[in-house]
Amino acid sequence: MSSPPVSTPTPAGDPVFAAFCAAGLWPGLGKRTAADLPAAGITGPDDVSADRLLKLPRVGRQRAERLFSSFLAARSTYEVVELLVGAGLNARLAVNSADALGPDAARRLRDDPWALLGLTGVTLADADRLAIAVLSGADRQDTRRGRAIVALTLRTATRDGHTVLPADLVVAALRAEQIDDPAAAVVAAVESGEVLEHEPPLAEPDDDADELPEPDPALRTLSLARYGMAEEAVAENVHRLSATSGRIADPASVRSVAKGLDPAQQAAVAQVLGAGISLLTGGPGTGKSRTVASLVKLLQAKGTEVALAAPTGRAAKRLEELTDHPAVTVHRLLGAQGMTGGFARNEEWPLDADVVVVDEASMLDVELTAALLEACPDGTHLLLVGDPAQLPSIGPGHVLGDLIDSGVVPVTELTTLHRQAEGGAIARLATGVRGGELVHVDSPDREVVIVPATGSAEAAKRVVQLVTDSIPRALGIDPSTVQVVTPVHRGPAGTIELNKALKAQLNPGEGTVFGFDVGDRVVATANHLDLEPIGFANGEVGVVTGTGEGSLDIAFASGPVKVNGKALSDLRHGWAITVHRAQGSEWPGVVVVLPPEAGGMLSRPLVYTALTRAQQHLSIVHASGAALARAVREVDVRPRRTRLATLLADLAE
Repeated sequence: MSSPPVSTPTPAGDPVFAAFCAAGLWPGLGKRTAADLPAAGITGPDDVSADRLLKLPRVGRQRAERLFSSFLAARSTYEVVELLVGAGLNARLAVNSADALGPDAARRLRDDPWALLGLTGVTLADADRLAIAVLSGADRQDTRRGRAIVALTLRTATRDGHTVLPADLVVAALRAEQIDDPAAAVVAAVESGEVLEHEPPLAEPDDDADELPEPDPALRTLSLARYGMAEEAVAENVHRLSATSGRIADPASVRSVAKGLDPAQQAAVAQVLGAGISLLTGGPGTGKSRTVASLVKLLQAKGTEVALAAPTGRAAKRLEELTDHPAVTVHRLLGAQGMTGGFARNEEWPLDADVVVVDEASMLDVELTAALLEACPDGTHLLLVGDPAQLPSIGPGHVLGDLIDSGVVPVTELTTLHRQAEGGAIARLATGVRGGELVHVDSPDREVVIVPATGSAEAAKRVVQLVTDSIPRALGIDPSTVQVVTPVHRGPAGTIELNKALKAQLNPGEGTVFGFDVGDRVVATANHLDLEPIGFANGEVGVVTGTGEGSLDIAFASGPVKVNGKALSDLRHGWAITVHRAQGSEWPGVVVVLPPEAGGMLSRPLVYTALTRAQQHLSIVHASGAALARAVREVDVRPRRTRLATLLADLAE
């Protein structure tokens, strides 16, 4: 094995150092300060000292010390950048290298360059280039390469929500990358511990046959160990909670809170009193929140400890307002441990609530559900509240749907539409879409407005006009409480261009810190729960309240947060966000834009989720032609491959 190529410093300085700084990998170093480094004589790693940094404009002694410390702390990332630059790769690929590969990331990459595929944004071609640079005689048939392709194939599938893949599909992916012995690559991946192999279910015995038929090998599946184990943990813990629950109140006690509840809602409350785990489902306006509020009232009167949670800060806040009981995000309920993804609350230190209620359960992915269930001690009653017609979770798994499909957990579905007065037209439209029909709704009060557009450019123009003028002027809804939701990132009516246009109108500015100014609306694209004082979760929308050198103060629904370092790169402007990011949140006014380029992406769950984000007013800028009605009528979101429903059913036998 050869040593990595050594970069020859150019007259402008060390290219590795320049790439490291330009990629924003030096924590706390803003773009403006980075541009001033050469003038202060700092052009390579050996030039970095607190005294030299003190020569920079706007840098005092305290900040110089902090920058010096953060540079030393980023040493492992710097070593990865050395390898990447030597292989002609982008330094930005090193962004999460220390988190993904540990403090000795560079050594691991020298030993196994295909471990680079564990980082986000890396392609197999990138890893192959690194292998050629750091290995003598890098070979396409290298066992490490085959093993990495198995894991990469499964990891790519998780982006579409799958927790497992048929082994045949993985073998096909290996053959496509010219792996001569796919079976050996699969064995190597399983032996590494990163991948699990799941045998096909036993075939049903034939009465006339002398012996049991062989299981169908085509049904053999593979999963990344983390998701395979998470599904098994969910199934086992559902079984445990169901088996250990005692009745916490007499069903007759429901009468004390029954006023205004229909029979199905009363049944849902009674169900929680006896079942270890139960589900409450239904569309908007069917009274899920009212049912939960009545349950909370009953349990509080009995002195029962209740914990309320939801996947997003906005949903938790809404739950708190509707029940008059504290509610937090699921991550905070479990005591999320920063970027590591671990939780303080677990089997050793379980939750101390007798009843746990989680709203917006369609957003729960399999790993978060596994952590939640593990933290519920024997005897806990867990109620999951959600709408299976919405989009499934961003993360892998199909938890709510699998729990329903398994038939092992009691489900109460609310179907009666109660919210006629406060959400009549929106609720009727959403109920129609939920059932596969694009209904015409009369809305003289302009609760629902359809705005036709001939193409993306016109649709974008209409969106800006609605947010900045029509909705505030005609309906008195402040632009700060109007959210634009679109299925796409690209194109004139995608998030990127719409945010530029909306910023120009609503909060013009140069983007002083990482492209943001005070007053900008932002959305989080990853979890950063380690930031002071409470961090933020993926999908949370907030407003910039202050800027510092390389930092932003942001007010999220869950509270204020100071954002700096790598977390800044996980923020985007948030006047226009995708439907997936909007899930779990509601706004007084919502503008849903459906441009032509969204046609192929449209599905009933996506359209339904978009429409149900609106509380008081919904504008639909419709430019997708017949694709909308077709999506609502017949196109469903692609089914996710999971094992959970089967595991649950097997344990119940």
